[in-house]
Amino acid sequence: MKTTKETVKGYVNNAVGKVKEATGEVKNDPELKLKGKLQQIKGKAQVATSELKGSIKKALK
Repeated sequence: MKTTKETVKGYVNNAVGKVKEATGEVKNDPELKLKGKLQQIKGKAQVATSELKGSIKKALK
């Protein structure tokens, strides 16, 4: 699999989301914890979309 810019962005969003979620847990801040979870979902969606695009391009060759 070729790593694209979108895939990297997804992994970064996932990692940042995990940090936010953990920080929210430590600080007892449910809003920050939720924002972290949402950012993780965004990151996972970016990775999945990028991989799907790559698969489609490969299949069309």
